[in-house]
Amino acid sequence: MTGNAIFHIGCQSWGYDDWITKPGGEIAFYPRGTKRDEMLRQYARAFDTIEIDSTVYGLPAVSNFKSWCDKTPPDFLFSLKLPREITHDHSLDASSFPVLDEFLRRVAVFDEKLGVLLIQLPARFDGSQENGQVLRRFLSQLPKEFRFAIEFRNPEWFIDWTFEELEKNHVALAFVEGPWVSRQTMFGAIQKTSAEFVYVRLMAEKDLVRFDKIYRDRTDVIELWLENLKRMNANEIYIYCDNYLEGHSPATARKIQKMLGLQAVEPSELENQPSLF
Repeated sequence: MTGNAIFHIGCQSWGYDDWITKPGGEIAFYPRGTKRDEMLRQYARAFDTIEIDSTVYGLPAVSNFKSWCDKTPPDFLFSLKLPREITHDHSLDASSFPVLDEFLRRVAVFDEKLGVLLIQLPARFDGSQENGQVLRRFLSQLPKEFRFAIEFRNPEWFIDWTFEELEKNHVALAFVEGPWVSRQTMFGAIQKTSAEFVYVRLMAEKDLVRFDKIYRDRTDVIELWLENLKRMNANEIYIYCDNYLEGHSPATARKIQKMLGLQAVEPSELENQPSLF
């Protein structure tokens, strides 16, 4: 695949009631009767990483982060989105720096369980010269002890200047399957960027209402992504799946694990065995 790269395959969030197997129904993901505060512990028996979306909406208490760490094994990794107060409200300008500092202070509690911090920018953040200078200043503020990836939802950013700025500041470009930037543009960027780690988000239009099983098979899309990732020379590759890609992200993540020749835990194993954590 990509040499000796370590893969971390997971989902975008864990708290979906549709993932719980219903009494008398087909096995979904979580065992029958799983309570909300048990979901993360069960999730971590199948996957070694999770992307946290809730941090977009505010700064969770450090006690929440500590609780998540306590429910997961030692090698589990959390990737978190920066608060939208930084990326959307302040659009990365200097007024966002105090919020960034507080966010980094809190996430430091994850210690070795901290994966990547995702800077997800809105499509309205265009590639103007003014925004380019704002981005340059923001990237220079990022401390090197954390790993950052940045997601652009405006195709104007996919130019050599951007790639050079990211490389200079040791920030990875987030590669995204979704409706914002074309797949062709994303795959073109794969050939122009370099980083110690790769961050991939597999998403789709939000047109599904149930997430209990696969409703549309996107194996062909996943194969395209894995084929293009072969071109990356990275030590670690993070891949996070959205429910909307196929309808049930745990099944999608398992599919990717199998396609990569990695060990995959079936939902029936969660149903029949007690948790070790």
